[in-house]
Amino acid sequence: MSPVPDDPPILDLGHLGRQTGGDAVLESELLALFEAQCERLRPLLGEGRPAGERADAAHTLKGSACAIGASRLATMADRLETALRGEQAETAALMAGFDEVVTMTRRAAAERRRAAA
Repeated sequence: MSPVPDDPPILDLGHLGRQTGGDAVLESELLALFEAQCERLRPLLGEGRPAGERADAAHTLKGSACAIGASRLATMADRLETALRGEQAETAALMAGFDEVVTMTRRAAAERRRAAA
């Protein structure tokens, strides 16, 4: 089963291009910032941390994902944030899907950065 209905692209290059005005240097910088954001936020989403703190991290990552056109990740982060704020038991299952989409998105962003270099 797919993580998000209608599986939008991992990275919408049209959206990314509109966000950066077609500036390849800016695009690379934005993708690097996204990568750093993922590195910083992923540990904050771990089990054992307060649900509110985890929800805040999911919310922040959702915004970063939206900025680069990673709508599949934004949707997963939104679902995770909602579950954490509602203290729902399904967060472990959501985390597995979320981690998979984070990995795919980070890979796509890195590939795009390499292609633009």
